[in-house]
Amino acid sequence: MTLGKKRAVTLPDILLVSAIAISALLILAFFYLHDKDAVRQQDKRLVITADGEPAGSYPLDEDRIIEIGDTNVCEIRGGKVYMKSAECPDQSCVHSYPAEREGQVIVCLPNKVILEIIGGDSGSDGGLDSFAY
Repeated sequence: MTLGKKRAVTLPDILLVSAIAISALLILAFFYLHDKDAVRQQDKRLVITADGEPAGSYPLDEDRIIEIGDTNVCEIRGGKVYMKSAECPDQSCVHSYPAEREGQVIVCLPNKVILEIIGGDSGSDGGLDSFAY
């Protein structure tokens, strides 16, 4: 009884493995680009709450600077929301990551200002359902 002969890797073997790898990469690229387009096209809005009261609602597809009372200024730029300035001691809201996906928030606790992204359909875009920074 023989244990099996070692077989050399041939050109058809290399071509088959290469074709499978390229096909997998193309499929992944398609789904990645498709999800990015779907997220961009969704109707997402910035909802601002100041001192527990609604202070405004703005679409993310229009760049603008928004003054919130006398204490905060936020900016919508490129579909992302930034806290541009705030009159609070720690400035953690100004240094936070921009919000761009549904459910993300930027909070300025001392001034009681909340910036929240709503809209879109986060369940169907195949993305994560929460973020931690």
